[in-house]
Amino acid sequence: MSETHPPGAPADKKPGFSTLVIHREDAEFLGAGADTIALLADASATGGLLGVSRTTLGHGRNGATPHYHRGSAELLFVLDGRLQVLAGEEVVEVEAGGTLVVPPQTIHAFAAPPGSGADALIVITPGVERFAYFRLLERVRQGRADPQDLLAVQDRFDTHFVDSIPWRRTRAAA
Repeated sequence: MSETHPPGAPADKKPGFSTLVIHREDAEFLGAGADTIALLADASATGGLLGVSRTTLGHGRNGATPHYHRGSAELLFVLDGRLQVLAGEEVVEVEAGGTLVVPPQTIHAFAAPPGSGADALIVITPGVERFAYFRLLERVRQGRADPQDLLAVQDRFDTHFVDSIPWRRTRAAA
């Protein structure tokens, strides 16, 4: 008989979800052309431990606008290209193979810098049910929802929008 937890580990400390395998064809894709978000695992699929998405941006394209999460950290792993990231008051670039972790309560944003696209795996932990948020963003992008609708759901999705002068300056120069 094989065990589902390591030998000696308490059996009552199971994670609340089974092992997940998300094949590309099973992911939900939002966006168009070079700018897409693949919804991979929402908090409900991971027992609330984390949420996972993959964002692909064309050359110089904007990703997430400045925001922060009250209760979650965000990990960005750059799979390909380069990612320009606002982390607090600093704007940094992370190249393929690089990782950036943003603590809770830290203002952040990301985009592909001029002359480069970006492909990033994004993990939020602890997880927040955010797939509905990404679907709302897609409706806003398509003109089927008002951008003000995003403000109404900031608490629900723990995504609180703010202004960032360093980010505006950096992106204006792009």
